[in-house]
Amino acid sequence: MKTEASDVSIEGIGDDHNKYIPREVIIEEQPDSEGSSVSGSSSDEEGPSERPKSDIPAEYWHIQKLVKYLKTGNQTATVVALCCLKDHDLTTEINQLAIQEIGGLELLINLLETKDLKCKLGALSVLTELSQNQDIRRCIANLGGINLLVKNLTEPARDLQILVAETIYNVAQVKKARKHIRQCNGIPKLVDFLDCNETYLKTPKEQLVENDIELVDIVKAAARALWSVSKSKKNVQVMMKSGSVPLLAKLLRSVHMDVVIPTIGTISQCANDPSYQLAIQTEGMIRDIVRHLSADEYPELRRFCAETIFKCCEKAASRDMVRQAGGLDPLVNMARDPKTKEDKPLLAAVTGAIWKTAISSENVERFDQLKTVEVLVKLLENVEEDERVLSNVVGALGECLKFEHNRSTLRRADGIPHLVNLLNYTYPPLLENVPMVLRECAEDPDSMRVIEQLDGVRLIWSLLRNDSTKVQANAAWSLVPCIRNAIDSGEMVRCFVGGLEIIVNLLKSPDPHVLACVCAAISEVAKDIENLAVITDYGVVPMLANLVETEDVELRQHLASAIAYCCAWGSNCKMFGRLGAITPLVQYMADNNTEVHRTTALALFHLSKNPFNCITMHESGVVPFLLKAVSSTDWKLQEAAAGCLANIRKLALEAETVHLIRNKSESEEEDDED
Repeated sequence: MKTEASDVSIEGIGDDHNKYIPREVIIEEQPDSEGSSVSGSSSDEEGPSERPKSDIPAEYWHIQKLVKYLKTGNQTATVVALCCLKDHDLTTEINQLAIQEIGGLELLINLLETKDLKCKLGALSVLTELSQNQDIRRCIANLGGINLLVKNLTEPARDLQILVAETIYNVAQVKKARKHIRQCNGIPKLVDFLDCNETYLKTPKEQLVENDIELVDIVKAAARALWSVSKSKKNVQVMMKSGSVPLLAKLLRSVHMDVVIPTIGTISQCANDPSYQLAIQTEGMIRDIVRHLSADEYPELRRFCAETIFKCCEKAASRDMVRQAGGLDPLVNMARDPKTKEDKPLLAAVTGAIWKTAISSENVERFDQLKTVEVLVKLLENVEEDERVLSNVVGALGECLKFEHNRSTLRRADGIPHLVNLLNYTYPPLLENVPMVLRECAEDPDSMRVIEQLDGVRLIWSLLRNDSTKVQANAAWSLVPCIRNAIDSGEMVRCFVGGLEIIVNLLKSPDPHVLACVCAAISEVAKDIENLAVITDYGVVPMLANLVETEDVELRQHLASAIAYCCAWGSNCKMFGRLGAITPLVQYMADNNTEVHRTTALALFHLSKNPFNCITMHESGVVPFLLKAVSSTDWKLQEAAAGCLANIRKLALEAETVHLIRNKSESEEEDDED
């Protein structure tokens, strides 16, 4: 091999991975001799035989020649060939194929085992470019490249560490690679690179010397690598054990945005883990995250901040921190900004953050001042809006509408028609949220009239057929106020063809929450005697009786209520007693939940109208529980318990009277015989 100059300058190859690449290097290939190692290459290395040569650009063959020199050349030739490879656009498919087909990827990975720094730098510079391709990432992982990359993290050369970390950032997009990095103990090494003097992090790069800039670049590369690695739940746990939390918190305060963005991206992914959510809270990261929400020139950064708030604000303390740091105002302002509406991932993150922060009543007060309900309704007007955005908007409205004044605000903003229309969508998270908002609307009589006019109750009822148990449960739960507050609920329910059969059949569901919500809906349906007759024909009594052995407190509460209202038809009351529902219900009174006590006492009161049930109750030891319930401050519980005691006492008096009469007649007969 001959070059334009016999001595190619490669002294500065370690300073920056772009600086050491010569821009004009001419390589002339000598004619292959019979004994040369290059001519000994197999014909397969020359490219796939089925590819027409006319379709292959000259650059393809030139790259393959360079790869051959990697195989056969000495150290200097290898470095020069790597520099020449870097001159080509390695992000194009044809150039990547040229390297792969001749075995260049294996050669590049093998070069990571050499002791020569310049060869390693050249190989890593090429691998960093190539690893932007998804298929090549998999090949690197399959060829054992991860282990070599991790080993090179311990090398003292900073420019080498930067290139290794950048390559890991690309390769770790593949699941298998993330697993190998964890198994090779690469995560603690990357976490160690995050430890940087805070002075460098808070000083602009223009004011730093070259050595300090390198330290900041190492931090940036390591943060990017961990950003990819943190996509694995197990890796997040390892990162936490390696002490990443305080280091990430420190990086958030940096003035270098190229460090902050991968840092907050990493934190956003780690925030899926509940223990990491607590760590974010305790390390005081929320204030810095809220501060970065105002970085208008970095939409990606704002998105990661909003996503982190969305994930962390399941906890009340985090919601309070966001409010105290002034984070509610920028969230609403972003939701109002037309530019944000064009960036769907950002809008989804922002609306999600508003949803979770609105769980706290104090935050809703501030949202009301910012007219958040009107802002959210505006987002619903776009029928082609991203479904994730719609789901988050509806979730936020559900939290805001727990306050009565916001129900009228939503109605005046014409939000109810948009919500009812969303019931026709198929996106499960959206269908989980819409019934819950309409449930809050149904508590307002004027809003309920609008829902009825739009045939919203029928659409909610249709969700009971959905495959998702959460959708089924929320739809059934939403029906409770809809049926209660409808003008003619009995007739409305009967108009739904097959509707009553659907809701009764849901009592076969294995999900306790679905069963509880369905029982609550059946309690309202059964208040209409005609509907009660229909669901009785569908076998609601034995289905309810089969559920009485449950240990679920929520199910116990609503099941007892359903049994209470189903006793009003025919022989249902007697049937519950025969099916063995009495004794388990008596045991409900031993719970510590007052809601369970209230509905159970109501059920026992209705069941006690049958004399045989009274006997069973008495034998089951219900009287002490009822006597205690009579002294309760809950008047509904008092009334139901007193009514049940009255029925039991009435039966006892009747039995005693019959017994006395029977004894008197028997004694008179004996006297007559004497």
